[in-house]
Amino acid sequence: MGSPTAAILTLGLIILGLPVVLAVINVLQNGAGYKGQTVESILGRPTAEATVADLKRLSKSRLMQLFYAAPPPGNTDLDGEYQAQLIPVGVLAGVTAFYTHHFFGPGRWVGKAFKPLKSAAENGYNLFNAANSANQKTVARTRSMQTYLGPSKIDLKESLHLDYRPFNTGLVHTMHDELRRIHADLYIGMGYMALGGGSINPAPFVVFGPAKSWVGPDSDPGQAGA
Repeated sequence: MGSPTAAILTLGLIILGLPVVLAVINVLQNGAGYKGQTVESILGRPTAEATVADLKRLSKSRLMQLFYAAPPPGNTDLDGEYQAQLIPVGVLAGVTAFYTHHFFGPGRWVGKAFKPLKSAAENGYNLFNAANSANQKTVARTRSMQTYLGPSKIDLKESLHLDYRPFNTGLVHTMHDELRRIHADLYIGMGYMALGGGSINPAPFVVFGPAKSWVGPDSDPGQAGA
């Protein structure tokens, strides 16, 4: 029989190595590069008729193909507050959801807000279902981000970038999202952060309307924390 010390070391190596193994599997689930299909052929229906449910039926590799095929939003496409959801695909989907809904903000993440791009960059923020000091349900508007159009870190094509570095510290400082347009009320997003391997290991999400009016972040856009 092996010594207790050897057994502990072996267990420790397994525990430490498991996140790396899962991350590698998650990356492999992206599939190979763009195969040249159109948005319509991937969805199996006219692009203008696509719904959130259509995107949530796709596998992780098919969502990547959809992202590759989709164009970037135009400067004025996104204007106001939109709903948003994670798309639960890939071996790390549960980990992504746990972080997003428990550590990213002050409650369950439910949306994003945008201003039209009138200059090189504009600001946006995220929306969360939260509770106030009286334990009443409310919407928190926080986790500000800078938005701009530019080459993707995923495939070098144009994306709308959501950059958290100017307004956040901790893990969120390294967070970065990219959005592409399916139609005027439906957008596919890919989010990534340094801890998960960056742009080689993105998590898919969807942003959808119809949009509500821009309200603005609850307080100064500087955010601290995880």
